[in-house]
Amino acid sequence: MKKKYVTIRDIAEKAGVSINTVSRALNNKPDISEETRRKILKIAQELGYVKNATASSLRSKQTNIVGVIIADSANPFYAEVLKGIEAASRKYGYQIMLMNTERIYENEEKAIEVLLQRRVDGLLITPVQDKSDDIRALIERKVPFVIVGRHFEELEVDEIHSDEVKGGYLATRHLIERGRKNIIMISGYLFKSAAYMRLEGYRKALKEYGIPFSEKMIIETDIDIESGYRAMREAIEKGLEFDAVFCYNDLLAFGVIKALKECGYRIPEDVAVVGYDDIVYSSFVCPSLTTVRIKKFEMGYEAFRMLLQRLKGRRKKRKRVILDVELVVRESG
Repeated sequence: MKKKYVTIRDIAEKAGVSINTVSRALNNKPDISEETRRKILKIAQELGYVKNATASSLRSKQTNIVGVIIADSANPFYAEVLKGIEAASRKYGYQIMLMNTERIYENEEKAIEVLLQRRVDGLLITPVQDKSDDIRALIERKVPFVIVGRHFEELEVDEIHSDEVKGGYLATRHLIERGRKNIIMISGYLFKSAAYMRLEGYRKALKEYGIPFSEKMIIETDIDIESGYRAMREAIEKGLEFDAVFCYNDLLAFGVIKALKECGYRIPEDVAVVGYDDIVYSSFVCPSLTTVRIKKFEMGYEAFRMLLQRLKGRRKKRKRVILDVELVVRESG
C-alpha cells in the first residue's frame, strides 16, 4: 500500500482551523496566537508532517541552500573551514551543497554552473586562482558569493582570508632569531594569493635582518605531502646550502621532514622546519611541527555570515575581512 503523505489540509481538519492558519503556524508567521501555533505544531508532529521544501522554494524563490566549492576536500585545512561553514549554516537555518574541485580550474567552472543550476541562494568559493574568468562572470551575473581563503587584488569582491604577509613574516623572523640564515621557502604556486603574500612576508623578514634574498631559495610546487618530499630531496641532491625550511603549509612540511630524516639530517639541530595552517596532525608528528596558526573554523563561520548579509540585502559595499595569525612554536624549529 502506497504511503499517504500528510498535507496541511490534513492538519487543518484535525485542528479545526483553516488551511491558511496552519500555513502561518508552520511558517512562523505573525497574527496567530501562541496557543494555536503550539496546537498546530503538535498535531503536525503527531501526523508525521514533512514540509515540502521544493514547493516552498518555488513560492519564495529561495532554497535556503548555499553552494560550497572547496579546492581540496582531502586537505585537513579545508575540513576545518568546512566545519565553520556547517556550524553557521545550521545556526541560520540553511543547508549546504558541497563540491570539490581538486585544485583544477575547469572543475571550478563546472561546479559553479552545477550549483547555480540547482538554484542555490549563493556561493562560498575557495578558488584555484589559476584564472579569474569564472569569478568575473559571477560579478557580471550579480550572483551573491564570498571568496574564502584567497584575495583577488584586481577585483572588488566579498572575501575573507588570513593575514598571509604577517604569517610569512612571523615564520621567517622566528627562524632568523633562532640563528638560521639560509632559509629555503617551499611555496605553493605563486599565482595563488596566499603563496605570493607569504613570500612577501618572507622577504620582509629577510630585509629587516639584513639577509640577502635569493631566487634559488624559493621552490614552487604543489601543496601536498608528496610534493614537499620531492622538493626537499631535489634541493638536497642539487647541493643547495640551507639550515632552515619554511613551508607553504603543514602538509608540505610533513613531506620535508620525511625527506630530511631519510637523508640523515637532524631536526631542528641541523635543519629547522616551520609549517603553516596548524592542522590537527601538526602537534602529533615527530618532531612536533612549529607552524603558523590560522583561524580556520572562524574563516568558514564568518564567510557564511558575510554571505548571509549579502543575501539579506544588509550590505551593499564589498567587504574584505583579514583574520589574524599567530606562530605556534613546537619542536621542529
